[in-house]
Amino acid sequence: MSTATRRRPAAGTRFSAAERREQVVAAAITEFAEQGYQAASTAAIARRAGISQPYIYALFPSKQELFIAVHDVVIGRILQAFTEAAGRGSTSAEKLDRMGEVYPELIADRDALRLQLQTYATGDPVIQAHAARRYRELYDHVRALSGAAPLEVSMFFACGMLANVTVALGLDDICAPLFDVPRTLAAPPAS
Repeated sequence: MSTATRRRPAAGTRFSAAERREQVVAAAITEFAEQGYQAASTAAIARRAGISQPYIYALFPSKQELFIAVHDVVIGRILQAFTEAAGRGSTSAEKLDRMGEVYPELIADRDALRLQLQTYATGDPVIQAHAARRYRELYDHVRALSGAAPLEVSMFFACGMLANVTVALGLDDICAPLFDVPRTLAAPPAS
């Protein structure tokens, strides 16, 4: 389900801190995806979540920490999906194929996709350093899960970035061949 389609809680509904945190994260994914880090406001996130702005700061010490937490949630979803998918393959090629097969579903959540892209463009050095660590973690995780060679994993990620950009721009047809034909670019070229 897209983060944009989540409903605000009914007035007077009581939630635990963990449930409120989830609501804030869902609202923040949408707000940061639409506005970017710099233009998004915690007031707008609070409105989306149906809470007061000060309550956001009870959950997250700063807007920067909220953004990092939101990015971690999105990356966590990818890590989990890839882990589950790789378990359905037996060879490194099959494991990469299974991970590639779940990626269209992950990027179908346009808010989560745009949040990823916004993360790379924040210009905030703390967020950029965090994003770089998480991207490296994702790359290393895919490499460990699949057992594939670095070239194959790099091609897998190159295809993923092509998919990210083209889907975000509404040019899904450009990356469609990646998902229609398994192993299109994951295998190294023949010598």
